[in-house]
Amino acid sequence: MLTRYTAALAALLLVSAAPFAQAADKPTDPQIAHIAYTAGVLDIEAAKQAIKTSKNKEVVAFAKDMERDHEAVNKQALDLVKKLKVKPEDNATSQALSKAAEAERAKLAKLTGAEFDKAYIENEVAYHKQVNGALETLLIPSASNAELKSLLETGLKIFQGHEQHAEHVAGMLK
Repeated sequence: MLTRYTAALAALLLVSAAPFAQAADKPTDPQIAHIAYTAGVLDIEAAKQAIKTSKNKEVVAFAKDMERDHEAVNKQALDLVKKLKVKPEDNATSQALSKAAEAERAKLAKLTGAEFDKAYIENEVAYHKQVNGALETLLIPSASNAELKSLLETGLKIFQGHEQHAEHVAGMLK
């Protein structure tokens, strides 16, 4: 179940979370907003790739859930930044996310069938684990605005559920 509080963080699901490690300085609220929105767009692209490529009904259902959730929360994220009069600020982390997502999509584009399904779901599992850690240790503590912080905290709970869902699908693929 999605709420308005999931908007900024439900976006962070696609690529390896290694780019988060590059954020040596504490990100600002406008940077956090940009990271979240960018990651949401990237996860929608990954979900569309999985829906188009996979023939496995569990993988396709998972990808459809990700596409639906991220489209909805990106709209909510835009509404929140508009309400808060915050202009999302591009930053090294957003740029690294985009670069890593492009590489991951290219890697997945070379795969088909069970190989694609396994690689896509394994990436989702690993990413959720890393994103949840980034939320706890970097993004939530860095958020200054109370509404943004609350949204991130609720998003963490949602993403823990997404991680479990991805792990369940991964288990089915073995």
